[in-house]
Amino acid sequence: MREPDGFREFVVGRSPSLLRTAWMLTGDAASAEDLLQTALARTWPHWSRVSQGHPEAYVRQVMVRTNASWRARFWTREKATDLTSASVGIQTQAYADTDPSGPVTDRLLLAEALGQLPIRQRQAVVLRYFDDLSVQVVAEIMGCSAGTVKSQTAKGLARLREVIGHDMLVEEER
Repeated sequence: MREPDGFREFVVGRSPSLLRTAWMLTGDAASAEDLLQTALARTWPHWSRVSQGHPEAYVRQVMVRTNASWRARFWTREKATDLTSASVGIQTQAYADTDPSGPVTDRLLLAEALGQLPIRQRQAVVLRYFDDLSVQVVAEIMGCSAGTVKSQTAKGLARLREVIGHDMLVEEER
């Protein structure tokens, strides 16, 4: 079967952004690569139709739905972990100016905190704030109402504040 027109250019041009989204949804690089590859493979047969509209939104929708089904199916599976904020020590903002590892530690902390959110909250937060998509676009991708996106985003942000704020307070007390 021949490659659809424009598909290769789309993959080359948009994969970095899509891979970042996949990583934020899954929490680890290997799963993110698998998720993006799966989404692109599922998009490829429909490319002639998808490319006429908003192909990036379509691929994100496939990633969100695939990730949700993977999490439901493999909820008991072992999960590989990278260094966590607990193992490397959390840096507070006071050290960010003098310690070059501050931004890396902040990303580790954020990834760990995102991993603690329920799937729908994580999807809403990632799509709204990391991909900078509107409420309506996120609602279309997630297959829900705008009100659901708003409530899931608010709950997710509140939970992130609890997790990140608590960890930083514990570290500052040491």
